[in-house]
Amino acid sequence: MAYGESMYGLLTYSEEGVPQEGPEVGAPDLMKYLPEYYQGVLEMEALQASAGAACGEIAYAMADSDDQKILESATWGLARWERMLGLTTDTNKSYATRREMIKAKLRGSGTTTPEMIRRTASAFSGGDVEVVEVPGAYSFEVRFVGTLGIPANMAGLIQIMEEIKPAHLDYSFVYSYTWWDSLKSLTWSSAHGKTWNELRVYE
Repeated sequence: MAYGESMYGLLTYSEEGVPQEGPEVGAPDLMKYLPEYYQGVLEMEALQASAGAACGEIAYAMADSDDQKILESATWGLARWERMLGLTTDTNKSYATRREMIKAKLRGSGTTTPEMIRRTASAFSGGDVEVVEVPGAYSFEVRFVGTLGIPANMAGLIQIMEEIKPAHLDYSFVYSYTWWDSLKSLTWSSAHGKTWNELRVYE
C-alpha cells in the first residue's frame, strides 16, 4: 500500500495487550486545526493522522494512569494495590474478584472487631452480614442474612478471614436459604421449571 493511502492510528493502542477494561480515548482530528487548503492533501492527512495517533496515545496513557488511582476503575494497577496490602497477585482472577479482595483487606485493616469482620464479609456477600460471638467456644459465626446461598468468592473471604482474625479464635459460616413457607405462593408449574438449587435461593 502506497504512502498516504491508509489512515494511521486507527488500531487500538497497545493492541497486543488490550486490557479487559480501560478509558475510552480517541485520536484527535488535527486536520480541523489547519487551513482549508490542506484538506484533501493525502500527505498532510497522513502526517496529521500519525500525529493525532501519538496525541491519542498520550491522552489514553494519562486517563489510564488516573484510572489506576481509583479501585473501581483500576486494571493493571490492581497489582500495586495488592502489593501495598500484602495480597498475592493472581492475574487469572477477574478484575472484579481482585477488587473484592482488596476492598475486604482495606475494610479489615486495624484492630479486629466484630464490626470490622462484618464489613469485610459484606464486601464479599454483597448483602447484610451478622457476626455472632460465641465466647465459651472461643469462636464466632459469620451469618449471611442479606443474601441467599453461598457467596461466589468464599475462597477469597476465607483467605482474608485467616489474615485478620485473632489466631486463638475459630469461626464458622451460616448461610441463608429459602424457607418452605416462602414457597407456598409458587404454583407447581412455576416450581417445576426450577432446579432444587434454584429453589433453595428463591426470593
